[in-house]
Amino acid sequence: MNRPLLITDCDEVLLHMVSHFDAWLDEAHGISFAFETGSFGEAMTDQATGEMVPVEQVWPLLHEFFRNEMHRQTIVPGAIDALGRIGEVADIVILTNLSDEAHPWRVEQLSSHGIAHEVVTNSGGKGVPARAIIKRYGATRTAFVDDLPVHHASVAKHAPEVFRLHMVAEPRLAPAVPTAEQAHVRIDDWPTAADWIMERLT
Repeated sequence: MNRPLLITDCDEVLLHMVSHFDAWLDEAHGISFAFETGSFGEAMTDQATGEMVPVEQVWPLLHEFFRNEMHRQTIVPGAIDALGRIGEVADIVILTNLSDEAHPWRVEQLSSHGIAHEVVTNSGGKGVPARAIIKRYGATRTAFVDDLPVHHASVAKHAPEVFRLHMVAEPRLAPAVPTAEQAHVRIDDWPTAADWIMERLT
């Protein structure tokens, strides 16, 4: 029998990432991260020169972090309980924008926190892969959770029937991220978000 479906992002939704990335940048590279910018491309400053880190260096730094430092990431408060509650009535898939190479890293990382749901890696907008996941599961209703407005716009375009919840679980980052226009709601904590999701999936 087909069930409802939750498709959720990982970083800044299930796991804290930016705060640990910030600490690692400082320790390993002498780089400061400005949360208030709300943008990776404009957030990093070389502490020795005071100059902004060029955009072309941002992705290599992120890749290095995910390759070697994912063990630093900590669970977002309430996420485990929320997944447990939602998982009683719905299937759950974690759709994360990492390279396919990083798929086993993410699976192992989530498993270490007691999260054993399917993980799908992706690059670019999440609307098309979300549509494919919904079709594969034959979901009766679907909710989508992500911290980036661009992905809500993508899902709204390719799977408009999906209930879209915008969440930015990092308190230092949340004020700098505008609410996604294409999301149905903005909720930055899991206990409240779980209530909203359950109401729509059941």
